[in-house]
Amino acid sequence: MSAEHPTSRDEIVEARVRRVPRYGVLMAVGGVLGVLVAAIIALSGSQQPSEVLNVVYPPTQVFGFVLLWTAPIGIALGGLVGVVLERLARRHDRIVRVDHETIVTARDED
Repeated sequence: MSAEHPTSRDEIVEARVRRVPRYGVLMAVGGVLGVLVAAIIALSGSQQPSEVLNVVYPPTQVFGFVLLWTAPIGIALGGLVGVVLERLARRHDRIVRVDHETIVTARDED
């Protein structure tokens, strides 16, 4: 018959604590700002026919084309802001002492 005897091992170690920005949130905010910029550009454009093709582009089509540029640029800028914030947060790292406990289960055979 075998019995399990858990044993624990404690040690005090030093750990580095720092705040890290949430890249997903920053990139999502950048994407939303890109959509808003595309909407502003599409709605502020003129409704005059093009001189070359003599065609009037509807605002929804202009919005789609402009969105192809502004959304990725906004996402990239959001990620860049995250990298800058992480570099700034690295200066405020803290070293703390923590109790690290490891529990090991040893099996004894009778």
